[in-house]
Amino acid sequence: MNNKANNNTQTIFNVKRYASKDKNSWDAFVKQAKNATFLFNRNYMDYHQDRFNDYSLLIFKGDTLVGVLPANRVDNVVYSHQGLTYGGLVLDKKMKLQEAIGIFKALLSFLNSEEIKTLQLKLLPKIYSILPSDELDYAMFLTKAKLIRTDVSSTIDYNNKIKIQSNRVEGVKKAKKLGLTIEEGNDFKSFWNQILIPNLQERHQAAPVHSLSEIEQLAEKFKKQIVQYNVLKDGEIVAGATLYETSTVAHVQYISANADKQQLGSLDFLFEYLINTRYVDKRYFDFGISNQNQGKNINEGLLYWKECFGARSVVHQFYKVKTSNFTMLDSVFI
Repeated sequence: MNNKANNNTQTIFNVKRYASKDKNSWDAFVKQAKNATFLFNRNYMDYHQDRFNDYSLLIFKGDTLVGVLPANRVDNVVYSHQGLTYGGLVLDKKMKLQEAIGIFKALLSFLNSEEIKTLQLKLLPKIYSILPSDELDYAMFLTKAKLIRTDVSSTIDYNNKIKIQSNRVEGVKKAKKLGLTIEEGNDFKSFWNQILIPNLQERHQAAPVHSLSEIEQLAEKFKKQIVQYNVLKDGEIVAGATLYETSTVAHVQYISANADKQQLGSLDFLFEYLINTRYVDKRYFDFGISNQNQGKNINEGLLYWKECFGARSVVHQFYKVKTSNFTMLDSVFI
């Protein structure tokens, strides 16, 4: 079903559900958008399509695609895709505020006509946008959306970098003295099986979000964006990290080390290299969140370790908005 909505300039936007035949146009739009990363590419989104009822939307102005919403549906709620770290309304580089508000109104109106009561959005953290992209933040205010969760990620801004603390430098010295080395490549197997899976099971009775086969498949499709770094001692893996690279951010997706990390300085050694050598051409280096309990608690030790490298806080915000509130966008522009 298509639905139409208009703003004060009488611009008409058409909204429709994503279908597999839309893949090429979806991916082409995401590639040139001002607030998107490779996670919104359908080759990434669809790796776990069996777990979610996809409800992604495309928004057109005439025949021109002007916005997309990666999403899934559970009962009468549509979510910013729950299989992705972040999401929100993806917009063209040329998009101006008035049209963006009209697009969001069209989205809410469409969802309301489909008997979707609530839209839950996890906004894209600002560090990932290549241009100012806070239109959706403003729309949250206008539609009286409720802030339901906030996570805190620890991020280094290379334009205003803070010096690494001496206690982390000591770890680097230990590692160098012990002859540790760093290997960059696609050896996910040793990291997953020998370090990551055992640690998550022992400490949290949990498993990685991605299975070994899934991360290998994704890395094959996104060779430049998904990279594995393993720390070796005498040829044996002792620590590692999986990095997701976007145009602006080097993001740590997974990090783990064996029980000797303090004695070896393995993680200090790895991250000093990643921050000060490997990713100095990026705008940001993002360690990811240290939150637990739906954002309400923070792993204090983990946060401290990240902040010792000069990382500071960037929020990931989650909102829910009633789709019936699309009428609140009728008289924004005067």
